[in-house]
Amino acid sequence: MEFPEDQLPSIYNAVRIEATNNGTTIKLTGEVASHLGGGRVRAVALGSTDGLRRGMDCLDTGGPLTVPVGKETLGRVFNLLGDPIDNRGPVHTAEGGELQRRPIHREPPEFVDLSPKAEVFETGIKVIDLLTPFLRGGKAGLFGGAGLGKTVVIQELIARIAPATRRLLRLRRRR
Repeated sequence: MEFPEDQLPSIYNAVRIEATNNGTTIKLTGEVASHLGGGRVRAVALGSTDGLRRGMDCLDTGGPLTVPVGKETLGRVFNLLGDPIDNRGPVHTAEGGELQRRPIHREPPEFVDLSPKAEVFETGIKVIDLLTPFLRGGKAGLFGGAGLGKTVVIQELIARIAPATRRLLRLRRRR
């Protein structure tokens, strides 16, 4: 994308292209990845680039990509742009106000705000909890050859964790 030298979008800024090309409406959001010099930037397309052509107008949004946060988002599914994709309609706040949004690129929390103790994340699957316990907030990998049951293990984790999450949400709503 090309911009005037004095209006170059920052790295991680969202840029939008909204145009109609041969009867096809194009709504594409991208994220600036690098400055190439000469007023040009390289952006990562965050959607289909069908119908995109040279010379289309693009707009710097002036900020990074943001996603909704807060109690209203618990139990919902969103895409990278923060749009709900779970077929349950728009997300509404309890007070009827604006939904709070935060950028996807943020500074990490201060060290004093982190919990110093490691907590075990209970999956509800005895073999996993006993042999390879997961740390809450940590990362875990699952790899192996074809036909070993990796997908089945992931499905079981989701099936065991999702109901517990729903129960927690109901308890929090009652308070």
